[in-house]
Amino acid sequence: MTVVPSQSPVPDTDTDTDADTGGAVAVPAARAATPAGNGTDPAPAPASRKFLARAALVTAALSIAGSVLGLVRDQSLARLFGAGSDTDAFLVAWTVPEIAATLLIEDGLAIALIPAFSMALARRARGEPGDPVRALVAATLPRLCLAFAATAALVAAAAPFLVQALAPGLPDPRLAVDCTRLTAISLLAFGIAGYCSAALRAHRRFAAAGAIYVAYNTGIIAAMFLLGRTWGVRAAAVGVAVGGFLMVLVQLPSLWRQLASRTPAVEGTAGAAEERPVRLALIAAVLLFALCRQSQVLVERFLASSLPSGAISHLNYAQKVAQIPMTLSLMVCTVTFPVVARALADGDTERARDRVERDLVLSSCVVLTGMGAVIACAPQMIELLFQRGAFTADDTMATSGVMRVYALGLLGQTLVGTLVRSYFSAGRPSWYPLAVMGVGIAATSVIGAVAVRPWGVAGIAAANAFGITVTAALLLAGLRTSRRGSPHGVSLRVRPVLAELSRPVLAAVVATAAGAFAASRFASPAAGLAAGALSVTGVFAALSLALGIQGSASAVRSVRTVTRRLTHGRSR
Repeated sequence: MTVVPSQSPVPDTDTDTDADTGGAVAVPAARAATPAGNGTDPAPAPASRKFLARAALVTAALSIAGSVLGLVRDQSLARLFGAGSDTDAFLVAWTVPEIAATLLIEDGLAIALIPAFSMALARRARGEPGDPVRALVAATLPRLCLAFAATAALVAAAAPFLVQALAPGLPDPRLAVDCTRLTAISLLAFGIAGYCSAALRAHRRFAAAGAIYVAYNTGIIAAMFLLGRTWGVRAAAVGVAVGGFLMVLVQLPSLWRQLASRTPAVEGTAGAAEERPVRLALIAAVLLFALCRQSQVLVERFLASSLPSGAISHLNYAQKVAQIPMTLSLMVCTVTFPVVARALADGDTERARDRVERDLVLSSCVVLTGMGAVIACAPQMIELLFQRGAFTADDTMATSGVMRVYALGLLGQTLVGTLVRSYFSAGRPSWYPLAVMGVGIAATSVIGAVAVRPWGVAGIAAANAFGITVTAALLLAGLRTSRRGSPHGVSLRVRPVLAELSRPVLAAVVATAAGAFAASRFASPAAGLAAGALSVTGVFAALSLALGIQGSASAVRSVRTVTRRLTHGRSR
């Protein structure tokens, strides 16, 4: 399969467009007035700080809202069902939807469909007869829905075999099979939600697409409280299916408006732009990388299934809390990824390289601050978030210990998420990320299998941290060697980047020690958490300024830009 859009599939974010709220996208007058085919298209301007600040604000708000509801979801799961064998069974069943969300919503469909919708929008803008966008939907959506439904039915039928393969040591596999069959319904919903999300992003509408995880977590929470007394942990599995369909419903009104509109929604499509094919090899490379990265969860749950009941639950709760700093740090990449892709499309590799190097330092500063707080205040965090109902003090101690070990790999997780875009942002397939992710998974599997017996879940968490750190190091090395001199990729100055990253790492070590000392001075978990988190943040910020860390200056500029934008918005 080859999809040929009329221009680069990545939205043009180098202008100050209203991409955050779903309002009408204005075409800059200079571009709109350029006659088609005159060969005098103006060169794109550098990325607008105002746009980046606004996009970051919207992305941050939606991401934080989804993360908060995700915490509420996990708190509800812990309160209602604890961290025993029943919760383990549900989490094994939840593995399939987690992988499906990565493939159908976050990566695969977006890469396949955004270029196709971009081409259809370009044809619509050129005034071709009929409506190319509606024709594309009519040609693809029914077939994809059949494929999604068939996949869901296949997973439901094969549920006993999946459970046996994923967690052969479960004491009650029948409950996991029931939950797997219920969550299998979500595969149809996730596929449709991913289709809607890709179509909306191609139309430059990000608010509805960004709200899908708010809707998803709301459905799970509501189902657990409404059905938990009668259905037990199966209620959470029902919530996964309900939340999946809420993902679709929250996007349908905005998508319907776009499909009903005939207004051109893509800039610069009236001219004779150079076509760039997006081949199946690119889609396959991204999908396989995402699947390989997600297989970390499979390895962890497979190894933990042989441990006493509750091990999978402790690992799950620890991961969900510890990953919040990583999610916030990767918001930087979410906003600036189109900037890098546009720079590469324009042949400006210097601008792309500078942007990626700045993002590496800034995202590392964010995640290291959060990592320090997680390690310093782990018992206080888990006690405040989960220790109620069926979740006991013993569960708190086990989960917090695992979380501290798991947090050691957060920097590696963030670097992988930041670096991998450099391999795919030029719209060309690269198999190197898949290869190094395979090396990381192999390291995680081998070390986990060796460490699980003497150290239990902590050994699994340590294997995860080591494996993802190896992957990050290899991805960084690949950008220094194999990509050097390529006009279509990013080549980083690795030694200066490593030297710059060493400063926030040093600051994080000192800040973590200060935070742990401050947290230990208080008997109250709330007071200890507040003291520890404030100490980590204050010490890290002070050392960042003292060491001249590049990310600190970027953060100050970003906050200042957003503040000015908010002040301007209130004054109008």
